[in-house]
Amino acid sequence: MTTELFAAEVMADPLLDLMGGFIQQLRDAGLPVSLTENLDAMEAVQAIPIEDRLTFKYALGATLVKNHQHWPAFETVFDVYFSLRGPEYSLSNDDDDASGEGEGDDGQENDQAEGSGSEAGGGGGDAMSNEDLAEMLYQALMREDQNLQRAVARTSVQRFAGMEPGRPVGGTYYLYRTLRNLDLDGVLERMLEQDRANNEGRSGLDDRLAKDEYESRIEKLKTEIEAEIRRRLVADRGVEAMAKTLRKPLPEDLDFMHATRDEMETLRKAIAPLTRKLAIRLARKRRHRNKGGLDFRTTIRKSLSYGGVPAEPRFKHPRPSKPEIVILADISGSVAAFARFTLHLVYAMSGQFSKVRAFVFIDGLDEVTRFFDGHDDITASVHRVNTEADVVWVDGHSDYGHAFEVFEKQYMNAITPKTTVMILGDARNNYHAAQAWIIQEMKRNAKQVFWLNPEPGSYWDTGDSIVSEYAQYCDGLFEVRNLRQLETFIEAVL
Repeated sequence: MTTELFAAEVMADPLLDLMGGFIQQLRDAGLPVSLTENLDAMEAVQAIPIEDRLTFKYALGATLVKNHQHWPAFETVFDVYFSLRGPEYSLSNDDDDASGEGEGDDGQENDQAEGSGSEAGGGGGDAMSNEDLAEMLYQALMREDQNLQRAVARTSVQRFAGMEPGRPVGGTYYLYRTLRNLDLDGVLERMLEQDRANNEGRSGLDDRLAKDEYESRIEKLKTEIEAEIRRRLVADRGVEAMAKTLRKPLPEDLDFMHATRDEMETLRKAIAPLTRKLAIRLARKRRHRNKGGLDFRTTIRKSLSYGGVPAEPRFKHPRPSKPEIVILADISGSVAAFARFTLHLVYAMSGQFSKVRAFVFIDGLDEVTRFFDGHDDITASVHRVNTEADVVWVDGHSDYGHAFEVFEKQYMNAITPKTTVMILGDARNNYHAAQAWIIQEMKRNAKQVFWLNPEPGSYWDTGDSIVSEYAQYCDGLFEVRNLRQLETFIEAVL
C-alpha cells in the first residue's frame, strides 16, 4: 500500500537528512524558517507515528509555518517533497494505452481519448464506463466518502488527463482536461435536486447552506485531483524539478505590476496583518531610540548620594516625534496597483504619523486626503481615490512635470521641515518636460524626500523613464515591487 511505502521511504533515510532537505525546500520557496523552528519540527516528528502522513504534515506545519498566508506554499512543498510513491503513480504504466492520444503527425493535440472510456488510460478503472464513473463520483460526494473520492480522483486522472512520460506540460493543463470531462456543475445540480426532493418545504436559507456544503465537497475533490496529478508528475520528473515548477511566490513577494486578480485579492488580505506588525515595530523603534543629551542638573543631584561621584548619569528623554507624511502617487496604468497598496498601508497605520496628506496624479493632480479623513474603511477610501480623483488634465497620459507644477503652485506649503515626502511612480513621463527643479524645491523645504519605484532597477532610465533625473534631488531611490520591499522601506526609513 502507498502509506507503507511512504513510511518505509521516510524511515530508510536518516531523519536529519530528510528534514534538512525539506527545510531547504521551504526556504527556497521563501518561507522564513529559523534554526529554532527546525529543531522544534525535529522534536515534533519524533513524537508522532511516521506512517500517519496527515498527522506528520500538520505536525510540521504547526512548527514551521508562522503566517497562515504561507500555508498554501507549505502544502505545495510538502506534497511534492513527501509525495506518495509507488508503481501506481508511474506514467509509464499508462504509456501503451495513452500512446494513441498524444500528438498527431501534424503536432496537434488529439483529444479523442478524453471521453472514450477505457482507451484513455490504464489502471484499475479501465473496466468502468464513463457513466459508471459519473455515478461513482456522485455517490462519493453525496456520502462525503473520502476513500471513494480518492478512488474517483485516481481513475479520473488516469482516464482523462492524458499524461505522458517526459512531456513538459504543467499540472494546470492536466487539471483542466480532467475537470472538463467530469462535468462537476452538472453533478452539483443533481446533488441539489436530490437534496430538495429529500427535504421539501425547506427555507431558502437552508437551500443556500446545502449548496455551500456541496460546493465545499466539490472543492475538496478538485484538491484531491490536483494532488493526484502532482504525485504523478513528481514520479515522472523528480522532486527537485517539480518543486521549482510548482513553486509559487508568497503573498509578500507578489509583483504589484504583474499580479493577477486572484493574487490582488491575496495581497489585500495580506495588508491587515502587515499593518499591525509595522505599527508595533515603529512604535517600539521610537520608544527605544537613543537617549537625549546629558541632564547635568539631575546627574549632579543624584551624585550627592555617592559623595559627589556621578555614578549614575541622567539623560534627557525627548518625546518620541512622529513624522508628517506627504504622498504623491502616480495612479496611471500598471503602477496604479502599487499606489493603491501603499496608500492603503500608510493610512491603515496613520496613528504612527502626526499628519498624512495624500495627492494622486496622472497628468493632472488632486489632493485625496478628504477621502481618508474620518473614514474607517480604507478599502472604500482607496476605491474613491481611483474613481473620483480629478487627475486628468489633457489626455490622461502620464505627465510628471505638469503634475509637479500643479503641486508647486497650490500645495507646496504642505511641506515643512518636519515632513517626509514619498513619491510613488515609475517616472515614465511620455517625453514631457521633467520639471525636476520642483523636486529640488521639495528637498529644500522637507525633512527628507524618497522616491519609490515599482519597476525593476534594470528598467530605470530606459525608454521614457527619467527616474534618475528626479532621484538626484531625493534622499533615496528605492525599488518597491512587492509588499516585502515596501515593508523594508517603511521599517527602515520612517
